[in-house]
Amino acid sequence: MVGLVAPNPQNRGQLRPIDLARGHGLSTQAVRNYEEAGILPAAGRTPHGYRTYTPLHALALAAFLALVPGHGHRTATSIMRAVNEDRVDEALRLVDESHARSLDDRRTLRAVENALRDLGSAATPAPTVPPPGGMFIGPLADELGMRPATLRKWERAGLVRPRRDPLTGYRVYGEADVRDARLAHQLRRGGYLLEQIAPLIAQVRAAGGLEPLEAALHEWHGRLSARGRAMLSGAAELDAYLRARG
Repeated sequence: MVGLVAPNPQNRGQLRPIDLARGHGLSTQAVRNYEEAGILPAAGRTPHGYRTYTPLHALALAAFLALVPGHGHRTATSIMRAVNEDRVDEALRLVDESHARSLDDRRTLRAVENALRDLGSAATPAPTVPPPGGMFIGPLADELGMRPATLRKWERAGLVRPRRDPLTGYRVYGEADVRDARLAHQLRRGGYLLEQIAPLIAQVRAAGGLEPLEAALHEWHGRLSARGRAMLSGAAELDAYLRARG
């Protein structure tokens, strides 16, 4: 729990909104908003209508704030609502789904790294540099040892995006297009399917090439690690809240 001394959940001592808000650097309005959203259990009321909270509310707030970094605001909100509505199985399903998405992200990252490793270790002749005007489909297909029809298939799959010559209508492959074609060619030789290659090509384009992509992959690793640690912290706080609810 951040900034609060964990009280005995069985102690029904009253807490003011400011008592919950202060320890987390929140406003009292934020605490009220969380209650209205179902993130916190409904508050008690004084005879004059003021909200009163208990140590259980403090545990709920700590759980929610710990869940957000790992699961995102929307999923964390849904988890807390489910718990507060006594739908614990639904809350745990949401947690499981979030972990499954994280695992998918890790598998995707591993596939991308393996693909780049295969590309870097592939024994291929030094490729020619495309001329300033680009390459037509025939010469590029010859260089890669394939039929032009294969390049047209790759174009339909989004792996290459050649421009069209305004006079002839022929496909013209610029430097980035030739790079993408060579990358796709090596990945296909490594056994990757077109649907597996397309996301990688998109990553290369977004990064501006293969070298910048390596830095992006390093950052991706860092984000996944941080998210995994945050999920552990969120699980601990959620477990404390579930235990306090009984």
